[in-house]
Amino acid sequence: MSGFHKLTVKDITRETNQAISIGFDVPESLKDTFVFQAGQYVTLKMVINGQEIRRDYSLCSSPKSGALQVAVKEVKDGTFSSYANTVLKVGDLVEVAPPKGRFIFTPNDSKTKNIAAFAAGSGITPILSIIKCALEEEVHSKVILVYGNKTTSDTMFLDALLKLQQQYKERFSIQFVFSQEDGEDSIFGRIEKSTVNYVMKNKHKHIDVDAFYLCGPEAMIHTVKDVLTANDINKDTIHFELFKAAKPVDVNNDAPAHGNTKITITVDDETTTFDMPQKQTVLEAALDHDLDAPYSCQGGICSSCLARITEGAATMRQNNILTESEVAEGLILTCQAHPTTPTLAVDYDDV
Repeated sequence: MSGFHKLTVKDITRETNQAISIGFDVPESLKDTFVFQAGQYVTLKMVINGQEIRRDYSLCSSPKSGALQVAVKEVKDGTFSSYANTVLKVGDLVEVAPPKGRFIFTPNDSKTKNIAAFAAGSGITPILSIIKCALEEEVHSKVILVYGNKTTSDTMFLDALLKLQQQYKERFSIQFVFSQEDGEDSIFGRIEKSTVNYVMKNKHKHIDVDAFYLCGPEAMIHTVKDVLTANDINKDTIHFELFKAAKPVDVNNDAPAHGNTKITITVDDETTTFDMPQKQTVLEAALDHDLDAPYSCQGGICSSCLARITEGAATMRQNNILTESEVAEGLILTCQAHPTTPTLAVDYDDV
């Protein structure tokens, strides 16, 4: 489940001055392992300057294409993103974990449905995969994209999106939003309440949208969600994935600082039991005991470290992923979870 496979970098494309897309060569023996759904991501692992680095990157290719491609935008002081943008080259080996993630689009060509996507910056990456999948595999469905950036030169996959718009001109509409450029047919500013209302209640008021996909910074996602729900959109039709959270805020301050728990962890069909301090997270304890538990961001933003509690209880100090019903079912982000009972059983395989 959490195993990595060494894949060769097949191609690198410069998308903007600060972003590249990376294609991997997947050998025939691993084709089934790397089958993915639109919207999913892979975890990349490399040793850089003697330190093991893991990062999650969404797949931007469509499942039907057979390609395994991610995009990496260089961020300030970003160890992996800087390396990828300046050092990584075709032919290099990168350890890649199988695709995963819950921000997914499942095509169904027997049903015509319309989707609207809101993306900002590098949040376009999984959205692009979803758009391609919807256009390719649902031949009657329509797609609306609202895409925010600073300028056109900062816009990842601009050419690819314009080509898709030309190819599917009756089914695919793009509304660009630029915060530092006043372009033709674009909106000046950021994706905010007025943007959402204009696109959904004016420009495309004749289209009944069946599902919404949001990806980008937390503030943008909350803005779009709030406007949609204020307009009586069913919250179950709104799907989102954070690419960058706001400053972490403890959502539960009851995590104990003292005491011990006897924890049982199952990962990759192997079960281990040991004592851990409750001030540690489940993931920290697992890694301290050399268990191959899956993880990446360790900040409660991705879902790489997802597991299920099968006995006992734990509290999460932050949760940007799981719904209330999923938490009630026992799902936890182990990088944020502290035990609150004398015994705790956690299963990484049962998710």
